[in-house]
Amino acid sequence: MRIKDAQDIIARTYFERDSKRGLGRTFIWFVEEVGELAKALRKGNKEGLKGEFADVLAWLLSIGEIAGIDVEEAFAEKYGIGCPVCKEVPCVCPLKPFGFEEA
Repeated sequence: MRIKDAQDIIARTYFERDSKRGLGRTFIWFVEEVGELAKALRKGNKEGLKGEFADVLAWLLSIGEIAGIDVEEAFAEKYGIGCPVCKEVPCVCPLKPFGFEEA
């Protein structure tokens, strides 16, 4: 399934309810789902992880819809050629994001 198709399904299913909730409150739901994904990652349960990844993506797509952003297009514009900084695949940037060193 393409991201655009997934965003369309989420929009048809949840846009009315999520848009009434508003962008800010829908974003809070998204952050809660990211927290649930973090817990599932710590537990390492593959089936639980699959569900949490799906939930995080669904909420992200809903936020994109409310904000009027085509998430697939936005992703392709920024990452469609690889790293948006060095333009390479794999990334060869000398700097680590946010100052963190890789493990």
